[in-house]
Amino acid sequence: MSIHVNHIEKYFGNFHALKNISLTVQTGSLVSLLGPSGCGKTTLLRIIAGLEFADSGQVVLNGKDVTDKKVQDRKIGFMFQSYALFRHMSVFDNVAFGLTVLPKAIRPSKDEIHQRVMDLLRLIQLPHLAKAFPHQLSGGQRQRVALARSLAVKPSILLLDEPFGALDAKVRKELRLWLRDIHHELNITSLLVTHDQEEALEISDQIVVMNHGQIEQLGDAAELYHQPKTPFVTEFIGEVSKFTGIVEQGIWRYGKFEYPLSITQNTSVIGYVRPHEWRVNKENSGGSMLEVEIKHIHHVGALIRLTVLDLLTPHFHEVIVSPDEEGHYVLGQKLFLIPKNIQFFTD
Repeated sequence: MSIHVNHIEKYFGNFHALKNISLTVQTGSLVSLLGPSGCGKTTLLRIIAGLEFADSGQVVLNGKDVTDKKVQDRKIGFMFQSYALFRHMSVFDNVAFGLTVLPKAIRPSKDEIHQRVMDLLRLIQLPHLAKAFPHQLSGGQRQRVALARSLAVKPSILLLDEPFGALDAKVRKELRLWLRDIHHELNITSLLVTHDQEEALEISDQIVVMNHGQIEQLGDAAELYHQPKTPFVTEFIGEVSKFTGIVEQGIWRYGKFEYPLSITQNTSVIGYVRPHEWRVNKENSGGSMLEVEIKHIHHVGALIRLTVLDLLTPHFHEVIVSPDEEGHYVLGQKLFLIPKNIQFFTD
């Protein structure tokens, strides 16, 4: 089922939460709403779900206008950070709950409910815990049960609001990869709210970056990282160092460093460089942008991350170097950095 939201506006009192939001989620795709706290991502999710109503605009699910429809009429499954399992019910009964409360005319038989629940428990790899109670499960297991419960009624769309936020980092990583597999196996349309960049970049087909109630950019992980359209996306996705320079006669100048640009007018332009985009020299052969001193050496798996201090300004920067150069770097060593690539935006 596809999702279309058209020109959505939402106010909470004088606060403008969503500003002319339009978005399309294709059938079978997994899309993340990514942004800082208060950017409007959860409000947008709730409007799509029918838990909140827009002040203006339209919500269309699979070609049907549901803008004014109640949540129970939208055939949507939910999964939240707080899994809120019923403590007095077994795992089996928690998963079966949505089926047992359906109107009698469309409620499956007991045998059909049993089959559906056991199929889901096998899908989430917990059939052996069907008779267990929530207090006997780990956080990751409870969240799996919550997902199975949301899938029991065969929703056309799955909405997930920070589903792994309460879990530790290792369990989060395991569950998000598992969720990606489940999504593809069921071919369901999924919309995930998260503030975790790594989570969004790792599992999403498309990512919607939001800020101050607006969509900054929509794209896949590679596009957002390598071709950001705004300074906010550049700074929000991954790490970056920021430098304000001046353009004069088509040349961007930062200190004595020069970089040709297509901009001809004299103006202030911000340049962004990511940690892996530096060429590192141990001798000043000319043409370097920064002279720095190594303040920290950190091993990250097969990579080496250097925290360096710019000797011209009191700013620290991150530099990622190749593992075969591990023995070549020591604390206090001076280096000369030349950017291999710079993203530019006018100030």
